[in-house]
Amino acid sequence: MARKITMNQRERYLETIRYGAPDRIPFAPGGGRRSTIARWRSEGVPEDRDWVEFLYETLGIPIEKTRPPVQPGVNFRMNPMFEEKVLEHKDGHYIVQDWMGNITEISDEFDYTYIRNAIDFVTRKWHKFPVENRQDFEKMKERYQVDDPTRYPEDFADRVKAMRNRDYLTSVGVSGPFWQLREWCGFEPLCMLFIDDPDFVREMIVFWSDYVSAVLRRLLDANVLDVLHYSEDMAYKEKSMISPAMTREFLLPVWDRWTSEAHAAGVPVVDMDSDGKVDELIPIWIEAKIDVCDPIEVAAGNDLLAFQKDFGKGIAYRQGVDKRCIAKGGDSIVAELNRLAPAVRAGGFIPGCDHGVPHDVSWKDFVRYCRMLAEMTGWL
Repeated sequence: MARKITMNQRERYLETIRYGAPDRIPFAPGGGRRSTIARWRSEGVPEDRDWVEFLYETLGIPIEKTRPPVQPGVNFRMNPMFEEKVLEHKDGHYIVQDWMGNITEISDEFDYTYIRNAIDFVTRKWHKFPVENRQDFEKMKERYQVDDPTRYPEDFADRVKAMRNRDYLTSVGVSGPFWQLREWCGFEPLCMLFIDDPDFVREMIVFWSDYVSAVLRRLLDANVLDVLHYSEDMAYKEKSMISPAMTREFLLPVWDRWTSEAHAAGVPVVDMDSDGKVDELIPIWIEAKIDVCDPIEVAAGNDLLAFQKDFGKGIAYRQGVDKRCIAKGGDSIVAELNRLAPAVRAGGFIPGCDHGVPHDVSWKDFVRYCRMLAEMTGWL
């Protein structure tokens, strides 16, 4: 039987991340993208129902009511964006210019709207990037004006008033320095620049650090932000994409600056997102005073139980459930959640699928996984 509800969503999340004593662990199983949800609808999720509401109904879990959620709506993206257009179509592929100025190739099963946001799982091939030299970078900088009126919504003051009485989490996400430079320069060219022209790398990093800090200032001064989220995605299956030494030299000062400014302004949680094997990166994130990391991909060799042993309560974790086990179904789901049960008991961990739920996960297996997860976290 589930424990009595004594906390709201915001309180429960913060209590869990802080290794406290929540009334239950937040229920956050993860969600599918377009192809996943299409499969689930073919397997019985009604077309006219929100799949999340249908899941809760199927499990017998009440959806908690909160005040109408209002988010800050701060915009860090380039303005103007590049024109999205198809440059070539042949052999089952589009070559497109995306909104970031990249020339990329994707299957004609998709279109460039799939690049704009994470609509589905899309494999791309990159042909050209918008920043190849300092001249390109000077032009790129013009698209990131701190005083651009589109950075904040026109009703921001009203949003702040609404957020002051929140019982839900407010959050804003920013591209970390590695992520942003990779978008400008491309992964392989950026890695070569770290060796061939580190001063240029520093120049771009300083610009991005200053830009994000300046745009954030108004939001931080409003004192209504709960979670500042960094997107980095800087690890492969076995290693970080750049060495720990390079990470400390080039990236740590930026993370430390933003995190310190956020914490000083009363932001309780700074969250780091990176796919891949992150064991070499976690100590650096702890140095940067980052509070939580995710998604802890199991296929990359991450061992959450070992992390808890090695790093203590220096950082908290989200997700970490092997998506492959959910797809296998049956006993694989049971074994995977039993593996993580000690991590849940240790605290500082909100379990969920270790990335978007892929389309090889059936609705039946997803419900079975969610039911066991709800039992583990105190909702059933």
